[in-house]
Amino acid sequence: MLVEAAWAAAKTPGPLHAFFVRIRARRGHQVAAVAVARKLTVLVWHMLTKQEDYLWARSSLVAHKMRSMELQAGKPQKKGNRRGPTYAYNVKELRNQEMRVAEQAQKGYEHFIEAWRPRPPKERARGRLSPARLE
Repeated sequence: MLVEAAWAAAKTPGPLHAFFVRIRARRGHQVAAVAVARKLTVLVWHMLTKQEDYLWARSSLVAHKMRSMELQAGKPQKKGNRRGPTYAYNVKELRNQEMRVAEQAQKGYEHFIEAWRPRPPKERARGRLSPARLE
């Protein structure tokens, strides 16, 4: 299930998409999907232990999905002319604004990774001689 969720996360704009693209370029799409699934697991663990919401969640989309689940579970429909929390999902400009924020987060992650350089591996054991020490 995590890998299926990772494929969905890889298709939507945001930091997870940028992470998927970065890993896919080095290791292939299958390995990248598993890496995103692991990152999702870590994200969920942190969100549950810290009692926080996902920082880059699109609030109107979340409200729309929650309301759909409530209706499927048998919660009564709300009648009247008051706008509910899912109204923003029906306004295209608000949906596009949330997408721009997610794309901005994706670009921020990509910019952060561009300057990142991996460290060289450390020596494993102090007592053993490395090839550089033999010279």
